[in-house]
Amino acid sequence: MTKDKEATKGYLDMELLRFTTAGSVDDGKSTLIGRLLYDSKSIFEDQMDAIERSSKLKGEEHVNLALLTDGLRSEREQGITIDVAYRYFHTPKRKFIIADTPGHIQYTRNMVTGASTANLALVLIDARHGVLEQTLRHSYIASLLQIPHVVVCVNKMDLVDYKEDTFEKIKDDLNKLSHKLYVKDIRFVPISALNGDNVVDRSTNMDWYEGPTLMYILENLHIANDINMADSRFPVQYVVRPQTTEFHDYRGYAGRIASGKFKPNDEITVLPSGFSSKIKSIDMLGENLDIAFAPQSVTLTLNDDIDISRGDMIVKSNNVPESSQDVVIDICWFNKRPLRIGGKYAIKHTTNDLRCMIKEVKYKMDINTLERNYEDKTVNMNDIARIQIRTTTPVFYDSYRKNRITGSVIIIEETTNETVAAGMIV
Repeated sequence: MTKDKEATKGYLDMELLRFTTAGSVDDGKSTLIGRLLYDSKSIFEDQMDAIERSSKLKGEEHVNLALLTDGLRSEREQGITIDVAYRYFHTPKRKFIIADTPGHIQYTRNMVTGASTANLALVLIDARHGVLEQTLRHSYIASLLQIPHVVVCVNKMDLVDYKEDTFEKIKDDLNKLSHKLYVKDIRFVPISALNGDNVVDRSTNMDWYEGPTLMYILENLHIANDINMADSRFPVQYVVRPQTTEFHDYRGYAGRIASGKFKPNDEITVLPSGFSSKIKSIDMLGENLDIAFAPQSVTLTLNDDIDISRGDMIVKSNNVPESSQDVVIDICWFNKRPLRIGGKYAIKHTTNDLRCMIKEVKYKMDINTLERNYEDKTVNMNDIARIQIRTTTPVFYDSYRKNRITGSVIIIEETTNETVAAGMIV
């Protein structure tokens, strides 16, 4: 194998960490990402030259690293983030995909979109202002989306003279509310994204902080156990029938393993038909695998000819998901038009398309207090609520806390084809 091929294989085999930013407006989310990219040497020279020129034209004293992620003209003009910006970089230890999400209340739906696949959430807090409403909102959404790890970055420590008591007060304030959040792992780091303190390099201004830098956490965070390996779920995306001379009788079922693992000779059940068989082979990129596990994309062949199509799910016969037409879900409402109780919508669940009716709104969340509001049942854009739906055919699902893929749905307005809500099955 040549050195180039070895390097390529090494890059492809590197572990991938997806993380998202969250926090209130002007807490420095885009600046922090720019600092991570700059200090990890992940910026091209022409990019750096361009943001240096832009910073000078705007009369700014420092190079505005936030311009690396703010791609829309309206974002650059206002100095805010509106759309979700994705950035990719890598270090010798790991690959990263960053979702830079907006802080404004009216863009909460964009934050949900960026956070839906994240392993980790960076929640930024301005050291001068402490815990704000948007901090609570985004922390709650991070917990609602079952992001396994949260790192709270207390930013702009340079503007409070790097005082330890300021950091400790914010840490205590958030810890008092953390019992209302479903977060397994929460950590705190005092930083200055503008000056680079404790981002990639350890700060000399905060000798009192003995914990790791942000980059050390990102590179060394253990995420292998974040994927559910206990419940084997394989939503079928496509039926492979080459019908060539070489593969005349080949019938494979292609898709991405949502959770768990599969091996040849495993006894499986196909849902919704309920027919059983055994796995004959597992194919990936022209090779037969002895074992396949989430999140690999593979093709399964079975010992028996069963009528299977897109939207069906292959599971282990001794571990079948729940099934119901009446499903309770937590939603974030995306659309300007409010939710209609009794309204009919289309939903997508894994690879399956269904229709449903909204039966009731159980409650809305008050983001200021993290309390449930049982009185107000009107769900408007960016509201978070718990609702019950009835589907036209049974849904085979796991709870979202157990499985983020088989436990999630999106709700679609049939007349306009707009995605109106993201839902997490309770």
